[in-house]
Amino acid sequence: MKRVVVGMSGGVDSSVAALLLKQQGFEVIGLFMRNWNDAAVTLEDECPWIDDSRDAMMVAEQLGIPFQVIDLSEIYKEKIVDYMFAEYERGRTPNPDVLCNREIKFDVFLKEALKLGADFVATGHYVRKGETVDSSGEIVYQLLGGMDPNKDQSYFLCQLNQFQLSRALFPIGELQKAEVRKIAEENGLVTAAKKDSQGLCFIGKVSLPDFLQQKLAIKSGDIIEIDREGAASKHFKELLDSKSGFLDPTLWLSRFQRTDGKVIARHQGAHFYTRGQRRGLQIGGKPLPLFVLDIDTENNLVYVGQGEDHVGLYAAGLFIHEDEAHWVRLDLKEAVLSGDLLLKARIRYRQALFEVKLSFDSELKGYQVLFEFPQKAVTPGQFAAVYFADEIIFSGVISD
Repeated sequence: MKRVVVGMSGGVDSSVAALLLKQQGFEVIGLFMRNWNDAAVTLEDECPWIDDSRDAMMVAEQLGIPFQVIDLSEIYKEKIVDYMFAEYERGRTPNPDVLCNREIKFDVFLKEALKLGADFVATGHYVRKGETVDSSGEIVYQLLGGMDPNKDQSYFLCQLNQFQLSRALFPIGELQKAEVRKIAEENGLVTAAKKDSQGLCFIGKVSLPDFLQQKLAIKSGDIIEIDREGAASKHFKELLDSKSGFLDPTLWLSRFQRTDGKVIARHQGAHFYTRGQRRGLQIGGKPLPLFVLDIDTENNLVYVGQGEDHVGLYAAGLFIHEDEAHWVRLDLKEAVLSGDLLLKARIRYRQALFEVKLSFDSELKGYQVLFEFPQKAVTPGQFAAVYFADEIIFSGVISD
């Protein structure tokens, strides 16, 4: 009998994952990961870890499977929290959920599971795993989107490697969310009606300003508004309106000139802001809402513009440094870079896929991702995931 360790979060998805695996004849063990000890910045009434671990334990009791809580808070701080602080400090906006899957659930947690004699680890992600063979006849694992288009979480797993995929199971990837709820209800699971959690991976909702101010100093600086009708903006808008497709990504630099703007307010630190941000600026009296166009942490400046159609919000492409790039399907690299495959991508969770071209720039030592049509709020530090059909084959950290 194959042994599976399930990462049980106390939610309905991982609960049903454990149930289905047991019904399929696996020997199932439930583990809850405690990743956070600091209640000072966690909104406890939203997602307390103690309540979640209790719910996970109750489901395990209902299923008659062994259950334990493992404390990964120290390694989580090192691999995720410290990384987040470093990224914000340099003016990038990290995605802790992608990192948590790569560094915690399918690395540290996987190793703990293997110590327990597990053949696989399983999670409640809405993704699917497939298998194919490469040109040499070796098995290659595929990371496929979940069947529920509204819940597809493949983006969050875009950094997994072949070994991690070989040991992973995703029992609910073929199901719709409504089906998962129904299964939980029919089997009387205590999590059947529980709301989906929001916030940092296995932590819950966090007050981000309080979280960041633990280590990032408050440093007053200028907020500069960029004119919607500046010369550079007009030039870039003409290119966007031409709808010619696949514009040179260096045009990102011509969205606006920093000298086109004027100081309209002060901020408490450029590292507290992110491209595309609307809330939190606390500046009124403008005909249109203000959005963050860019930040400069070196000079502590925040650039803003009026309106969600401000050209400064749009990009024609993005760049991924070679050392921040990841091939899920290395066997497809040659076909991808030769332009033989129709590729699509997304740069944030639940975003509709859009067509792209991927190429390697030997001078810049990284990958250029050209967009068929300009995209809004392309944010350094976030991940771009590239798909062939419904399979992720490549991903990487968006460069600044």
